[in-house]
Amino acid sequence: MRVSTGMIFDAGVTSINRQTASLLQLQQQVSSGRRILTPSDDPVAAARALEVTQSRTVVAQFAVNHNNATSALGLEESQLTSATDLLARVRELTVQAGNSSLSGSDRKALAFELRARFEELLGIANATDGSGQYLFSGYMGATQPFGGSIDKILAGNTDVLYFGDDGQRRLQISPSRFLEVSDSGNDIFKRIRNGNGYFVTGYVAANSGTGIIDGGRVTDPAKWEAAANKNLRIDFSVDESINPPVTYYDIVDTTTGNSILTDAPPVPDDFANMRQFTSGQPISLQGLSVDYGSSITIEGVPAEGDQFEITPSSTQSVFTTIAKLVGVLETANLGASGGAAKLSSDIGFALTNLDQASENILRVRAAIGSRMG
Repeated sequence: MRVSTGMIFDAGVTSINRQTASLLQLQQQVSSGRRILTPSDDPVAAARALEVTQSRTVVAQFAVNHNNATSALGLEESQLTSATDLLARVRELTVQAGNSSLSGSDRKALAFELRARFEELLGIANATDGSGQYLFSGYMGATQPFGGSIDKILAGNTDVLYFGDDGQRRLQISPSRFLEVSDSGNDIFKRIRNGNGYFVTGYVAANSGTGIIDGGRVTDPAKWEAAANKNLRIDFSVDESINPPVTYYDIVDTTTGNSILTDAPPVPDDFANMRQFTSGQPISLQGLSVDYGSSITIEGVPAEGDQFEITPSSTQSVFTTIAKLVGVLETANLGASGGAAKLSSDIGFALTNLDQASENILRVRAAIGSRMG
């Protein structure tokens, strides 16, 4: 084959163009700081670089989600801190209301402030974040979770209504971890065990003595849970045939109608089969065939026929606790028979339930702290 001068020139030009293109490619790589300018430069490496870029984007989004989650949890924790402080103030007012030297107008003044605290707590429960989403409505962020008033509770024996759900909104902060950034208002403000968490104590409205019952205590939860019937009543009788008179009590299982001390129906004034009462001394809830692993304490002197009740704990909202306390302070009649003792018992019940509400909120705050960590 003949090699012409033109072919030689073309080959030279082609080589110069190829070297120029390589130089331009190298200059672009230097100026951009990237080895791969187009996918065709290295398809395998380009695909790998795309994976790395996508991973960086995902990690950046996780960082944003983490910051958002921390901010949301911080806002929720702030609101619950306010609720804790508010309940501490309500407890102070409750203790103050127990002062026997207060007049009826003094107690009504305390009730007036408690009404304001009720509204303040309702406002906290209906708090929103910066975007207008309600903090404690579960998944239903656009729905106001709570509605109601003290007067409705006292008039109709109904609670503050909850319009949210039990969901917890979540944000993904890593490929395998989702973080709950909200809590249901039902769990925080409504589903609170009343009494001591196992049972609730109470008095019969007809009581006329000075007996004041406490909230009771459970020393052996296993025995309490094992007991078949947990509805009890403490009946008091006074032996006036001796001087000074002696007060006795019987413990009745209201489900069967039998005395747990005799495993038989109670007999009025059967002092031989009853226990002698001493003010302030714990009354063990233990009979012939059953041991409830718990006790109560009654101070004062119950009158003939006075009765006190023990029933299993249920749930009671913090709103109902405050509303009932307001009702007690606004209607208390210390001049009535047994009025002072009933007021003292009601104050004790309120304190016990307020402590349960505070502990429940602290439990949620602890869970929030663990998530923020």
